Amino acid sequence: MTTLDQPATAAGLDDAAASDNEPTLTELGLVGFAPYLINRIAACYNNRMTEELRVRGLTVARMRALAVLSVQPGLTVNELAVYAVMEQSTMSRTLDAMAVAGLVERRSRAADGRVREVALTESGRTLFLEVWPLMRDAEARMLVGLDLEERATFIAMLRKILKATASCPA
Repeated sequence: MTTLDQPATAAGLDDAAASDNEPTLTELGLVGFAPYLINRIAACYNNRMTEELRVRGLTVARMRALAVLSVQPGLTVNELAVYAVMEQSTMSRTLDAMAVAGLVERRSRAADGRVREVALTESGRTLFLEVWPLMRDAEARMLVGLDLEERATFIAMLRKILKATASCPA
């Protein structure tokens, strides 16, 4: 039986799609395919954060919005959805709930009054400062096997990959 940690030894359904000596997914195994690993890592981080946030009445979506707005206030809903990595409709509903809770405020953009932007309130900033150590602890647990130089290299590589992904802002 093949495990996810190793490439398969038997021919798989994707063998017919191989070309130019590129390995198939069967040959690579899921753990040899970067998008799979990235998604698994993000899911594990989010699952860990879900448990820690629940006791504070927060969701991962709200945590992401708090984090992004703590760094970049004054984003539109669409901009915030991109940086928080969620659908615009989900972000809009999340912000509605956060506004009712007094965590964010919507206001007209100074340069263009037709544009609505979102910013943290003082309560939102305070809550983010409470959640930030949890986020850092979860990151530290995730990177526990890497020394400081490896962590810096890993972050630099992720930033390079993100920049190369044309549909995502760097």
